[in-house]
Amino acid sequence: LEKYILSVCSAVVAEYVTYPLDLTKTRLQIQGERGVGNGVYRGMVSTALGVVKEEGISALWKGVVPGMGRHVIYSGCRITFYDLGRSKWTETGREMNLFSRIALGMSSGAAGQFLASPADLVKVRMQMEGRRRLQGLPVRVKGVNDAFIQILREGGVKALYKGALPNTQRAALVNLGDLTAYDQAKSFFVSYGWSSQSWVTHTMSSICAGLAAATLGTPADVIKARMMNQPVDQIGRGLYYRGSVDCLMQAVRTEGVFSLYKGFIPCWLRMAPWSLTFWLSFEKLRTWAALDAW
Repeated sequence: LEKYILSVCSAVVAEYVTYPLDLTKTRLQIQGERGVGNGVYRGMVSTALGVVKEEGISALWKGVVPGMGRHVIYSGCRITFYDLGRSKWTETGREMNLFSRIALGMSSGAAGQFLASPADLVKVRMQMEGRRRLQGLPVRVKGVNDAFIQILREGGVKALYKGALPNTQRAALVNLGDLTAYDQAKSFFVSYGWSSQSWVTHTMSSICAGLAAATLGTPADVIKARMMNQPVDQIGRGLYYRGSVDCLMQAVRTEGVFSLYKGFIPCWLRMAPWSLTFWLSFEKLRTWAALDAW
């Protein structure tokens, strides 16, 4: 429980600090979809400045509450699952290799994200609300509770897991980059004499993790955002896409393969400081709690 709480606290801090980049990334990924935004934003800076100018600076944190709530489940579970799996592995007397870290990182991330999918869906809905208002579209959600209620009305409990498949796939890839890359990079640095307690080791490992996570996770992130943002019919079926594969094919066919990397720069610029903030906070909190370095 102590380790779970420490991971949640670190994730909440990292989420709040880097959230404006997440909102910017989502806006970039959604525009171009069925004419959304009419291509008004051309890059990360233009998007962020446009949001501030048109909706106010507070809009950069639109949806931050469900975003932080998501990490209470997601980050707590993914770190705990990975920690438990790694402990069980080392109990056998064998040292973890790259392939075992890959399997453990992907499965831990996927499990944590599936459990947190409803909060992620609410976050995406709230992030896009300001853009809908500016386009003259009807208000869809007024707050976190309202978003949950409306989603349940659209399709029941099942609707809370709309986009859960691409969401889970993305989480598996991101954690292949984040958990696996951090653990592997840190082990590599330590094997060359770097201290496992040093902030330099933690910083270099987190930089590797952030870059790997952004590179592997951006295409799935684009699909996830579009699946979650699409409207649904009376029985909860998406009006734009039949599934994540259909969404992928439509994006490539209508916008080109590079559309899958829309928002890569803000995604990376967000993941890099997020990863840095999270891992430095997490390692420091573990030290204060008299626990071994992760």
